[in-house]
Amino acid sequence: MEEAVHLNVSGLVQGVGFRYSTKALADELGITGTVCNLPDGTVDIIAQGDAQTVHQFIEKVRACPTPAGHVTHLTSKKIAPASYNDFRVTYY
Repeated sequence: MEEAVHLNVSGLVQGVGFRYSTKALADELGITGTVCNLPDGTVDIIAQGDAQTVHQFIEKVRACPTPAGHVTHLTSKKIAPASYNDFRVTYY
């Protein structure tokens, strides 16, 4: 069953390749959606896929997909699935 989540990630997550590492992780797992830096220093992620894979994606994001970064806080909220064809780095 398709599941979608909105994540907000804080910590050392900007200027360290976090978005591109997140995209590589999403592509590896077959997750669709978006990742975007926000002006407040956090990163916003929309992730969509089968429930088990989305859960796996969240745990890997929580562990920080880039060695140069560090996640201190992650919030997750289920949202309605949308029609994403791939996973993209977007800009605020």
